[in-house]
Order: sequence, then structure tokens, then C-alpha cells
Amino acid sequence: MTIAKHTVSTILDTLGENDFVNIIAYNDYIHYIEPCFKGILVQADRDNREHFKQLVDELMVKGVGVVDRALHEAFQILQQFQEAGQGSLCNQAIMLITDGAVEDYEPVLEKYNWPDRKVRVFTYLIGREVSFADRLKWIACNNKGYYTQISTLADAQENVMEYLHVLSRPMVINHDHDITWTEAYMDSKARSLALLTTVAMPVFSKKNETRSHGILLGVVGSDVALRELMKLAPRYKLGVHGYAFLNTNNGYILSHPDLRPLYQEGKKLKPKPNYNSVDLSEVEWEDQAGTLRTAMINGETGSLSMDVKVPLDKGKRVLFLTNDYFFTDISDTPFSLGVVLSRGHGEYILLGNTSVEEGLHDLLHPDLSLAGDWIYCITDIDPEHRKLSQLEAVVRFLTQEDPALECDEELLQEALFDAVVTAPMEAYWTALALNSSDESEQVVDMAFLGTRAGLLRSSLFVGSEKVSDKKFLTPADEDSMFTLDHFPLWYRQAAEHPPGSMVFNLRSAEGPESPGKPVVVTVSTAVAVSVDNRTAIAADPCSGYRPPKTSRLRAKNQPDGT
Repeated sequence: MTIAKHTVSTILDTLGENDFVNIIAYNDYIHYIEPCFKGILVQADRDNREHFKQLVDELMVKGVGVVDRALHEAFQILQQFQEAGQGSLCNQAIMLITDGAVEDYEPVLEKYNWPDRKVRVFTYLIGREVSFADRLKWIACNNKGYYTQISTLADAQENVMEYLHVLSRPMVINHDHDITWTEAYMDSKARSLALLTTVAMPVFSKKNETRSHGILLGVVGSDVALRELMKLAPRYKLGVHGYAFLNTNNGYILSHPDLRPLYQEGKKLKPKPNYNSVDLSEVEWEDQAGTLRTAMINGETGSLSMDVKVPLDKGKRVLFLTNDYFFTDISDTPFSLGVVLSRGHGEYILLGNTSVEEGLHDLLHPDLSLAGDWIYCITDIDPEHRKLSQLEAVVRFLTQEDPALECDEELLQEALFDAVVTAPMEAYWTALALNSSDESEQVVDMAFLGTRAGLLRSSLFVGSEKVSDKKFLTPADEDSMFTLDHFPLWYRQAAEHPPGSMVFNLRSAEGPESPGKPVVVTVSTAVAVSVDNRTAIAADPCSGYRPPKTSRLRAKNQPDGT
């Protein structure tokens, strides 16, 4: 029984989200090991596979196995599923796992499977007894299956895999090079956990003398980071609340800003249980239930508009927005790419022209940085470019030092223009710092300004040792940075409100709020430019404050009335 259980578990490990499965246990009567799945096939996703494994492990030996009843039930399920057009509509198979067979069960096979033999039957003889081998071999060979004997636990892995070679024979003989993409999984990449998928294809024997045998030599595959696929939708084109996401043809999220697959345990980040089986309907709250999900699962290309609830700041706030959804299938993959653009929140871009010389002069200022995760230039193809930061690559491209670099010229032009028009902020902030003579009134730690091109200017008003929030505007604090997934938190908050209105955000400086910990107040506002009744958010200036211990925060007008 231990070997049989291990065999079932090994078979389950060969299945994926595109497969459908059920398990019937039998003695002198039959019963489904999961009564809720009686008479149906269920998707072989991770949740169901693990559930089946647990139930199989609890099975007990009892009575005498009556195989024909089990075969009768199995054939009926497959027949009903096929007639209803459900499941993957591909190969159908029965895996008969037994320690013996007292007959060949020809009446059942003749009734359900002959002469077409649409269902393959694979037989696994458990144990060292060989007296039943001929009958089980006859059943398999007369139903386009395969017979194998599993005598020990060590035999299970190799012998179970034989059924895959049998199922692949028609494909091997026809040399159909199907490409398969796996479900998302977590793995280490560059010393940190990342979501990956694997693309794989079969390797066939091409020798003429063995071609008719359909010999599968193996499989070749390559890991692909999902972040690489997300680069198909550049961040700067999506707007403040716009974002891109990927889901599988089964409706599971591969990548989404609201997918948080890791949790903190001590100092380590670990994957959450079932992190790769989060359904699209759990993160996209549609007012038209299932419309978007159905279209993407069916691989449609198109667009639609609808009202949705959008969780922000890791679920701390919810906005009601009218979103425009654009979706398409990605060629040669079972994935669909969706792009969401929110109306009225930074949907227009402010564009301008400036010379490369002038733009480079301001772009190289020490207090200016570009979004490190954004793709201004492609640096991950040529090995010579992989060590370059985005800013270094931009400079080499603009100075024509490396004409082989491929760069997004529209984004570069926008960044150069933003660098030039925001250059006076340095002198303005310096003047404010010099004019602030009363140290007791100096509660501003820093001022900073961000633009839609991913450009960030900052200026310290105090010494770096006195900054309250050490992580702010550093890669360790993604909420405050331009990342591949979103604009900074303070930028998004300001963009939600009318230009000129002040948005205050309070948080503890070092981790969770607790007594004795300083509180940082971030104040931001949107700077907008209107042309022909169209308004574009040009920038978001911000300040970081430390509330004085002896007084309340208070607004104070500058001499010029601002």
C-alpha cells in the first residue's frame, strides 16, 4: 500500500493546471477519495494536487479489490466530460494501480473503449508478484497504454514517467514542436526571491531508423523572470494609476501590482502558501463579474471600460475608478497581457523639446536620479551593457559613445526636457535653506520633486545624520521610489487630488508606529499644466517634515504668498 500511495503521488506531480483529474479508491465497492468531487474531473492545480495527496495518504487497506466496477466508473466520467466539451479536450487516460487482476475485464473495455480506444489505459502492478502480469499487460496493450511493474519505492519515479513517453509518441513521430510554459513559481534570482516561469520544448530522435518508434530524448527549457515579460508594457506609458498584469489561460495571476506572494518570517522572506494560484477575480474587482476574466482566458484581443474598486497602498485605501482595460494574448504563450489605464489621473503627458547638450548638463546633476527599474535603454542583452546603470547607459547613448545601445527615444526626450525645466529648483531650495535662520523653525528634512519621466530631484535641508527617515528615497523603501510596478506613493496620492491641494501622509520613521518613534509627515502636491482644455500632471513636489515635540504642525505662508 505504501508503494501504491507513492505511485499515485508521483503521477499527480506530473500533472499541471491544464490537466483534469480524479481518484477513485475501490475494494468491494467504489468511493471517491474526495466525496465533493464525485462524478467529475477537477483541475490539477497545486491546491487540488496537494489535497489529493493528503487524502491518498490516509487510505487504508480493506476488503477485496473489484476492478471492473472502478473501470466502469472511470470510463463513465471521461465519457461525460468529453461529451460536455469540458477540460483540456486532449488525451484521456486511466491509470489502474493494483496488486493483481483476476480477469482481463474485456466486457467493460468492449462496452466503453473499443473499437476506437479513445481512452488510454496504463496499468501499474504493485509488488513483486508476477502471476498477474500477463493480464495487466494485455489490458494496457489493447487500450493504447503501457504496462509497468513497481516493486519498490525507488522504482516509482522512473516507471511512472514512462506514460509520458507513450503519450508523446504521435507528437514525436510528426515532429510537432509544441512549446510549453509552466505556472509561476518562486526561485532565487540575483540573491533574492523572484517569480519565474519556465518555457520548455521536447527533443526528438531524428534518426530515420528510429523515427517510427517515436523516441523522446528529453526536454530542453529555460527560466524566464516574469519581470522581463512585464517590460512589454513600459511603466511611463501607463500613467499614475495605470499598470500592467499577466494571467494564465486558467485565470491565475502571474504578475500583478496587488499580488504579494511573500511574507516576512524573522529576517527572511518566504513564499506564501498557494501564492501561484491567485485568481484574477481576487485582485480585479469588476462591476461586470467575469467579463474581463472570461475575455482574457479565451485569449481575446480588445478593450473595455468599467467601474472597479482599486486597492491602494497595500490595501490601506480603496478608490472607485473608471478604468480602461486593454488586453491581448502573448504570441506562443498561454498568457494574456492586460493593461489598465485610469481615467482622470495623469492620463496626459507633457512633452517638450530641448537640446541634448542642455539636457545632459542638467541630467548629470548629483541631486538628480532616474528610475533604476525603468527601461530607458536595453542593457540586459549585450554582456558589455549589463554592468551599466540606466543613467550611465543613457549618457553613453546620447553622447554617441555607444551607438549599439537600443533606447526609448520618446522617454529620453521627456526625461531631458524634465531635467531642464526643473533645474531652477536647486537654486530655489538653496535659497530657502539659507533664509531659514531660526533652527527651531527648521522642521523640513528634505524637499524632492518627481516627474512622469521617472526623474527625481531632492535636496536635504538638514545634515544627512539628522534625517528622520533614513530609508526614504532609497531602494530599500520602494513605496517612495519609481519602480517597475508603480509611481511613488506620494506621487500617486497627489495625482488623485486637484492640482494645488496639499496631501499629508503620516508614518513612523523606523518601522511600525510605536511610542518614542519619530513620525515623518510627507506633504505633496501636483503641478499641472493645461493646454487646449487638457491637463497634464507635470510634476509632484514634496517635503518631508519632522513635527516639533513642543508644538503642533502649522501652516505658514511664505513672503511671496505661496
